[in-house]
Amino acid sequence: MSEKLTIANWSPDDQPREKLRDKGPQSLTKAELLAILVGSGCPGVSAVELMQQILEDCNNNLNTLGKMSIRELMDYKGVGEAKAITILAACELGKRRQQEMPEERPDLGTATLVYRYMHPVMQDFDTEEFWALYLNQSFRLIKKKCIAHGGIAEVPVDVRIVMREAVVCNATVLVVCHNHPSGSLTPSKSDDSLTKSLKNACDVMHIRFLDHVIITDGQYFSYHESGKL
Repeated sequence: MSEKLTIANWSPDDQPREKLRDKGPQSLTKAELLAILVGSGCPGVSAVELMQQILEDCNNNLNTLGKMSIRELMDYKGVGEAKAITILAACELGKRRQQEMPEERPDLGTATLVYRYMHPVMQDFDTEEFWALYLNQSFRLIKKKCIAHGGIAEVPVDVRIVMREAVVCNATVLVVCHNHPSGSLTPSKSDDSLTKSLKNACDVMHIRFLDHVIITDGQYFSYHESGKL
């Protein structure tokens, strides 16, 4: 008796999970995407072939697929209740995504905008925290990340961690900020040294280092606006 042909048993070149990981979800066919969800086909039929059969009966239309019932899907050999529910859940998620507006990414192209965005996050900290803001070329936020937190007067920052995250999220612009719990807006020598190191690292990585903003409760200092960057 033939065994189920699971995705794990496919050759590396045919495995849709690896294809998605290496080439992105847009590189996969509808059948391959559905095959990742169901995981296996039936004896002699791979998960992709099974999904191709179902899609052919739906004229390759996901809207038609989403209108099928659990019982109709279970009429296909190799599709049990769990797989049928998984397929319909995926179709419903796709429908709901279409109904939602894209999330608005905040514009952080100036020190004032950075301060307004980060002050509510940092205003009550009694120790220093260092955050990196990773932006696209339109200065829209891709991701914010707390890199380090420390004592009252300083916080240790590893430039390599800052830059690694920039590469991972494909940022083209970097802004960093940290708070001064003391309320002082004067950058320390370590602040100046860190800023220089970040600027040098960004130059090497061809990432624009837009600003380093020091945040206190009610005011901010900008290296960019002060001509120190």
